[in-house]
Amino acid sequence: MKIGITCYPTYGGSGIVATELGLELATRGHEVHFITYANPIRLDTGAANIHYHEVEVSTYPLFQYPPYCLALASRMAEVAEEHALDLLHVHYAIPHSISAMLGQQMLAPRRRLPFITTLHGTDITLVGLDRSYFPITKFSIEKSDGVTSISNHLREHTLEVFGVSNDIRVIYNFVNCTIYQPDHEKEGARQFAPEGEKLLIHLSNFRPVKRVLDCIRILAAVRNEYPAHLLMAGDGPDRGPAEHLARELNVSRHVTFLGKRDHVERLIPLAHVLLMPSEMESFGLAALEGMACGVPSVATRVGGVPELITHGVDGYLEAVGDIGAQTKRVLALLTDGDLFAQIASAARETALTRFCTDEIIPQYERLYRELL
Repeated sequence: MKIGITCYPTYGGSGIVATELGLELATRGHEVHFITYANPIRLDTGAANIHYHEVEVSTYPLFQYPPYCLALASRMAEVAEEHALDLLHVHYAIPHSISAMLGQQMLAPRRRLPFITTLHGTDITLVGLDRSYFPITKFSIEKSDGVTSISNHLREHTLEVFGVSNDIRVIYNFVNCTIYQPDHEKEGARQFAPEGEKLLIHLSNFRPVKRVLDCIRILAAVRNEYPAHLLMAGDGPDRGPAEHLARELNVSRHVTFLGKRDHVERLIPLAHVLLMPSEMESFGLAALEGMACGVPSVATRVGGVPELITHGVDGYLEAVGDIGAQTKRVLALLTDGDLFAQIASAARETALTRFCTDEIIPQYERLYRELL
């Protein structure tokens, strides 16, 4: 098949999932065309069957805000016609599904071009609920030829809030279990913790919903009882406040802010615990990547996370903002070797049996064939 993929080419989960999906489809022999305003962060443009088409947005004095949605629609139609795409798969409803619908209609007199919208979370729970975007979000879902959601929780929320009649298929996020592997020796951890402290890790876009300040508070509480060092991978609006809090709590030398990292599969296995204290997660891709690396998560019991992590089996789930409970779980994993080995092994097994690419990618392929 020839598939066009559009996503936000940033460090958010939706862009990462879309990029990894394209790469996995390409390895299975499909021809994949990425259509977006910048090269997606994890995209290897030199890989076989991968093509990238930049969307150029012209500036004009009349436009206070450049009309990206329209430029994207034009580019989608152009690429679809030039390369005979079978379908478009857009990630994050606004504005990608509207652009796909416009591109579809531009080609309608000559050919059929179905499009699939994958809902990732904040496009529904945050942006879509904004009064300015609610009607267009609902419309974009209803006009999609296929709709997928990354968790049952997000599916139910979408049906309840938007009242759409579409069949929304749940296809979970996935991880390449060959690339994401445990590192039992963790020798590389010494570059960050030369005194032998065990590593905690957090990965996100540092938006308020991720509660990155809680990671700093957890570290400070853990260090009252056990030596640990925290890796903060990513960037965003709450990085500055997190750095300030680390200084305020006198743990700044025990935190390394790494900024945006491309090859997190090299970084995560060095840690013992992954922190995901989010206020909301529709799935929790970072936790899944940690599980594949045998790194248990201490996360919050929100959204679709309980569909990924089974509390006390392959990770831990606590209430949002309960620093004491989350700290207790982290300390247990750091100080009890047998418990850590048990939870880490179960986490890896969950990734292998439920969320590896061989389990998930065929579900997308089946959906594509059904639509075609």
